[in-house]
Order: sequence, then C-alpha cells, then structure tokens
Amino acid sequence: MADAKMVSRAGADALGLVFYPKSPRNVSLEQARTIGQAIPPFVTRVGLFLNAERDFITQVLDQVTLDVIQFHGNESAEFCRSFGRPYIKALGMLGQNFYELARAYPDAQGLLVDSHAPGAAGGTGQTFDWTQLPQNYPQALILAGGLKADNVYQAIKTTQVYAVDVSSGVESTAGVKDPAKVAAFLNEVRRVECEHDH
Repeated sequence: MADAKMVSRAGADALGLVFYPKSPRNVSLEQARTIGQAIPPFVTRVGLFLNAERDFITQVLDQVTLDVIQFHGNESAEFCRSFGRPYIKALGMLGQNFYELARAYPDAQGLLVDSHAPGAAGGTGQTFDWTQLPQNYPQALILAGGLKADNVYQAIKTTQVYAVDVSSGVESTAGVKDPAKVAAFLNEVRRVECEHDH
C-alpha cells in the first residue's frame, strides 16, 4: 500500500495490480482491495492477468475495483472483451512482427509491447528493437521491457508511444519500488513531455 501511495504521489498515471501467482509482484484479493483504496482519484487501476481462468478473473472483478484489464498470455480477443471492461493486450515482441500480433486485437484499448516471447510472463528486464514499432498507430501503444531512468527518454523519443510501463527498472528488489528510482524515471518522462509541449 505504501508503494502505491508513493508511486501515485510521484505522478504515475496508472498502477498495475498483478494477479499472477508466479510473479514476485503477485497480490492477493485482500492486498489488492487495500491497495485499490489507497490509490487516489484519476489514477487508473489496472489488473494484470496471464492465462488466468475465467472464474478467477470474474472473482477479482467482483471484489476489486479495476478500471482496465491487462492480459499477458495467449488470451484471444474474444476472451479479453468478454468481461465487458476496457482491456490492454500485451504483445511479446521476441522474434515477432508487430502487425501480425496487433491485428488480432482490433478492439483493445491499448497494446503493450514488451521484449519477451509471445504468451510468456515478461518481466525480463530486457529491451527490444524499438524501431520495429510503427508511429501514429491507431491504437495506443504502451512500451515495456527493460525501461529505466537512463533509457526511457530515448525510448519515448524513438517510438513516440502513448505511454511507458515500468516495474523492475524502478525497484530496489523484486516487487519493492525505490522512491528515488521512481522519481528519476518520471522526471525523464516529464522531460520528453516538456520538449513536446514547446
């Protein structure tokens, strides 16, 4: 809960709650409810799932306030849209063509592009070739994979993505956010925004 408050106060636009038991960032339903209550207004609550059973996702949605669902596995677009919530689909870019992956999810609110293999868990801390991504794509693109304070400026300048997603790049240990790293990362994001506004 303290991390959620700190990240929100630092200026993050969204906060992800991981519902994947194998992740060091996995949260229980009770923890998710507590964290959700700590997140201030206008910060988007995102629930992350990877090949989860329908019943489990429904249970989470019944008990935790989530604005968006983010799917990281091999879920079909039909499955993703069936929960009646806006969804983001993570696309593992390792050895893949962006357009072939993206066209399977035409109704996704956003596409999160990461460096892992398709359907894998991600969180590798590795980057990929950002020039693979199109600019001005009709869906919002969210860049993930190996982002840190020392490369996020260049990542945004190169890709012109809608948003960036970070986890391990702002942590002291897996699942524990470091306030100094969070601040440094967000300062670099703001640097791009300031340049764009002028």
